[in-house]
Amino acid sequence: VLRVVESGGGSVQAGGSLRLSCAVSGYTYSVACMGWFRQAPGKEREGVAAIYTGGGNTYYADSVKGRFTVSQDNAKNTLYLQMNSLKPEDTAIYFCAARVARDYCGLLPDGFGYWGQGTQVTVSS
Repeated sequence: VLRVVESGGGSVQAGGSLRLSCAVSGYTYSVACMGWFRQAPGKEREGVAAIYTGGGNTYYADSVKGRFTVSQDNAKNTLYLQMNSLKPEDTAIYFCAARVARDYCGLLPDGFGYWGQGTQVTVSS
């Protein structure tokens, strides 16, 4: 069993920065891919960034490339999402998720079986 817990959300003005953290506990050795997803009111959940835990390959949505950076600290079993140059359209609930199947790592939420409770990010103009 895996447990995923996000933290670090909050409110910031446009142009500001936030760093989200995601602590993973349990059978952490089984995790193949970690991802960050977000869901704004009235919109579908979308992939923001993902990282293949074995090789470190990263994947980003076009809307966040150059502004967001996903990283991992294996010693702490923690995933991070550094968000810079935030825009009002980044406002959403951000979720961290873990995937154990090794056949895919990317921005599609299907197959990510372990999800956190989400953390709110609000960017004001």
